[in-house]
Amino acid sequence: MTSPGESSPFPGEVLEGPAAVSSTVTETAPKAEPRASDLVPRPSLVIQTSFLGDMVLTTPLIAELAKRGPVDVVATPASAPLLANNPSVRDVILYDKRGDAKGMTGLYRTAQRLRRRQEGEEERDREAAAAYLAQGSVRSATLALLAGIPERVGFATSAGRRLYTRKVPYRDDRHHAERLWRLAMPADTADPDAGTIRPRLFPADAEMVAVDALLGEAGVAAGEPLAALAPGSIWGTKRWPYYAELAAALAGRDPALRLVVIGGKADAALAREIAAAVPAGRAIDATGRLSLLASAELIGRALALVTNDSAPQHLASAMGTPTVAVFGPTVPGFGFGPLAPRRATVGHAALACRPCHRHGPKACPLGHWRCMREIGAGVVIDSLDELLQPRA
Repeated sequence: MTSPGESSPFPGEVLEGPAAVSSTVTETAPKAEPRASDLVPRPSLVIQTSFLGDMVLTTPLIAELAKRGPVDVVATPASAPLLANNPSVRDVILYDKRGDAKGMTGLYRTAQRLRRRQEGEEERDREAAAAYLAQGSVRSATLALLAGIPERVGFATSAGRRLYTRKVPYRDDRHHAERLWRLAMPADTADPDAGTIRPRLFPADAEMVAVDALLGEAGVAAGEPLAALAPGSIWGTKRWPYYAELAAALAGRDPALRLVVIGGKADAALAREIAAAVPAGRAIDATGRLSLLASAELIGRALALVTNDSAPQHLASAMGTPTVAVFGPTVPGFGFGPLAPRRATVGHAALACRPCHRHGPKACPLGHWRCMREIGAGVVIDSLDELLQPRA
């Protein structure tokens, strides 16, 4: 699950001993192709102004709509860079709902800009036949209504549903990437295959150069194995506390392995803790040094990522990097777990108080934080080893 307000570039899913911990390793398998009946070619607008991870999970919806016509996306300044180089996106319209476009005045100004596109008053005609409300607030629905977009599609459970012209059931039993994708599909659509709902990002030359420079500065040779660690989260209860122990164990087992710490500037202290636990030069601190797409590029070069339930797991899904995600107060069943072709989730299955929050509270409501404190590094290593076993 994604995290609101995490610092750039990641500002939007335990008793003693392994028997108390649930670890699920998954490899995706093909499923039935979705039906394409009643799909009409037309231009579309996607409104997604939620968290970073949510934008990543919206890319399958965007790709589906792009099969029928041009797709424009309303995005926040924080998440818009994730759409750079995406061949399914025509235009990105910035909506700084917490900055220059804050409040009703900013909402109206943004809606008027969209309406000018609808009426062909801008330099080029950019009208949309339908708006897909990937962010289900009343504000997003009002934006589409004021813009004059005739069809407005969103979830039947969303706060803004009264302003929708078509309501789609919200499937609690499905991953959120699939839920979003289904906004564009007929009600009789069969289950999608894994590739259809796996998100995609498109780092370009600039991101590759940035990653090359960071690794070169650290003395990483071409082909040298990397493991990525993402220890941060804006929610304290979602930060698994044993990344340093994990790093020490991984470094001790494989002298050739380099560890790279992914995150924003606020995660620098966690990176220093990890670096202090391993021999000098074995850990590379990338926190706050790369853009979102460059961070995705770096994750894409790693053998695997170990992460909390936060934005980096979605970057890894988009890049196809094997992922171990540690879930504490939240659970993968909420629909925000990893979607990489090879993935594992670890959580404390024995706790009656779990899950305690849809996003993850700042502090444990019961004061014990056992959901994270009782997941040892050994359980995560076991999941990582199983995940990276050669395929039969």
